[in-house]
Amino acid sequence: MLNEGDSAPDARFATADGHASVKDYAGRKLILYFYPKDDTSGCTKEAQEFSALADAFAAAGAVVVGVSKDSLAAHAKFQTKYDLKVQLGSDAEGGVCEAFGTWVEKSMYGRTYMGIERSTFLIDTTGKIAKIWRKVKVAGHAQAVLEATKAL
Repeated sequence: MLNEGDSAPDARFATADGHASVKDYAGRKLILYFYPKDDTSGCTKEAQEFSALADAFAAAGAVVVGVSKDSLAAHAKFQTKYDLKVQLGSDAEGGVCEAFGTWVEKSMYGRTYMGIERSTFLIDTTGKIAKIWRKVKVAGHAQAVLEATKAL
């Protein structure tokens, strides 16, 4: 399990521009948020809240990347449908989720299954994890992340 102060894993994920890794963002603050599925109510709301604050994150020297196991094609539809201003990364193989400890056992209606835990990692300019939010509640979360980002 990763902790604040640890070096962020240099996991690679697919993006609309090709592939990226955590190290590609060195020198900038990186907000890596993990979410279960494109175009579902909670995930849409979270992406919209981060998008609404995109200019403020940029002004704070940060890049926001949302990561799920959805394909790049699904991401593109999701971004277009909701005019999202954040980057989306595809972790179809699950390596990024595993590296960050967000692929966990979940339960709903008495059924257990594996899925992505809604989590956010604030990574500083040196690649260290400055703040971790696990089991995120969407309402107001993006604003809390922005405040922590500004405080770095």
